[in-house]
Amino acid sequence: MAAKPANIIGMRLLVLAVFGAGWVFAAAPLAIVQPAISIMEGGTPDLPGAEHVPGETVYFSCRVANYTKGQDDKVRLAYSVQAFDPAGVALSEPSHNNFEAEVGVQDRDWRPRIETEVVLPPLVPSGVYKITVKVDDLVAKTTAQLDAPLRVRGHIIHSGTALAVQNLQLFRAENDNEPVAKPAYRPGDVVWARFDITGFQYGPANQVDVSYVTALVAAGGTVLWKQPEPAVEQSESFYPKRYIPAEFGLNLDKKMRPGEYAITVTVKDGVGNQTSEMRQPFTVE
Repeated sequence: MAAKPANIIGMRLLVLAVFGAGWVFAAAPLAIVQPAISIMEGGTPDLPGAEHVPGETVYFSCRVANYTKGQDDKVRLAYSVQAFDPAGVALSEPSHNNFEAEVGVQDRDWRPRIETEVVLPPLVPSGVYKITVKVDDLVAKTTAQLDAPLRVRGHIIHSGTALAVQNLQLFRAENDNEPVAKPAYRPGDVVWARFDITGFQYGPANQVDVSYVTALVAAGGTVLWKQPEPAVEQSESFYPKRYIPAEFGLNLDKKMRPGEYAITVTVKDGVGNQTSEMRQPFTVE
């Protein structure tokens, strides 16, 4: 009989330990939830796999969960939103803002909404970009971050560190979307060409200084015509230009003899002190 009080005391200690553990609650961490991207402000969120195009403005929104109220029942948040390309280069300066609101007991399920617009630069390549959101809870002194993927269907450019001409294609008309299947023309035709300049270097503030000269060359290498003045691109931008698109039209002489010819494009990078040349053959029938 003497052992019974000891067992009862042990049971009481166990019960208190279980109840005591139940009294300790870990607060859920600050979180950014419900990210959405749309082509219209307040519009329907993108479907999975949706793509956007260079130069487009997209609208991003999300909500903040598990924030902490101050003694005055106010929530105080500071946040930033910034977009990055697939290489991690920022498209623009981050957008900063603060949020403050009083939250009553009846609003316990309410979540603050963040919304902003993101402008895609006109000359960006294809890939999966990201919109990075950072939120600081100024009451609880906690931070949360979220990366939302943004798919962009841009121009296809092959990476490279040396100055080069890419995607040189010939067309029959200035506004044609498809290049000629067979680069053959007749005397008096206009040869339209489009190409991209890549691999140039940048100066301060992403400055570029690129120029090009085109020429018409006969089969034996004789230069029949050369552009009198170079076309020049000199500019600065926050986001570095990944390529420079160019186009030109070449009028063939009506008395031009049938045979093999070529268009040459000579490009120069004034910042990187580089030059490069590309040759595109065609025939006159």
